[in-house]
Order: sequence, then C-alpha cells, then structure tokens
Amino acid sequence: MTQGQRELYDYWLQTAGSRSMPARSDINPFSVPKLLPCVGLIDLTEGLGEARFRLAGTRLRDVYGEEITGKRIDRVFAGACADYWHDIHARVAEEGSPLHGVVRGPARGRDHIVLFWLRLPLSQDGMKVDRILCYDTAAAPIEPARQGDERALHPRSAPQRQMWTARRRAQCA
Repeated sequence: MTQGQRELYDYWLQTAGSRSMPARSDINPFSVPKLLPCVGLIDLTEGLGEARFRLAGTRLRDVYGEEITGKRIDRVFAGACADYWHDIHARVAEEGSPLHGVVRGPARGRDHIVLFWLRLPLSQDGMKVDRILCYDTAAAPIEPARQGDERALHPRSAPQRQMWTARRRAQCA
C-alpha cells in the first residue's frame, strides 16, 4: 500500500467511526487536499452496469490516457482488464469491503503503467454501497509477467477492519 493510499484509508476509517463505511456526505475533500489528484469517485446509484466516474483527479488522466470524469466504468476498464475490474468493483459493491492491489496495464493501451489502486465503499444508508472512493497512483513499469501467472484474492489485515488485497495478473493488457 502506498503512503497516499494509507492516508486515504485511515481517513475513510476515521470518518466511518463505528459504522461499516462512511457516506459520501461524510467525506470532506479538503481534509485530504494533497491526495485529490489521485482520487476518483465511482457512482453506483444506477447499479454496477451503469456505474460511472462522477469525478476523477487530474493525475488519473495520465494513468488512463484520457479524461474519465463522467465516463462509464465499462468504457474506462475495457479490453483485457475488463473482467478484472468488474470483479473488483462488484466485490466492493456487494461486500462493502475495501480492496487494494497492483496491476500492470490498468486500461486498454496503458500496458506501460503499473497501477497501485485502492477502492473504498461508501453508503448513504449504511448498508448498500452507492459509491466507491478510489485512489490510483502509477509507478515505473515492472518486468513482464510470466504466461499464466494468476493469483487468487488473499486477505490482508488492516487496523480496525479487514482490507482485502486483490492479486491477479501482474499485467492485464
């Protein structure tokens, strides 16, 4: 987990308090201003099939190669990574669990990018996830993955709550 991810996760935990997750209205972007360029917000109010980026920080344009604010997530995460991202977002939405991981080639045509990602559920009613708070940051490329190098999802513990780390292909694209 990167320092920025840890800071956003700690803020998310603090904001949730005794609840399983905070609401979007609990999140104050001015509480974490230096993280905002890497922050995104996925709106799930119309369901996962219609989910879209409600907002995306300025650095996400570099990660995904285009402005993604307002775009449906199935348009951003298309091609070889589509199933990977669908599974991640579905799990966050269904279980209300935070997830984080690392993937090479986060979107079509971006195979030179190594992405450290974090997904944090938000819920207005405290039960149904209606938004996903994201923190995505890119790093230098890694060595190409070996053919068939697939890894299962493994749990990792985090303070006060369990966070799941998604490990799958080191390269989607």
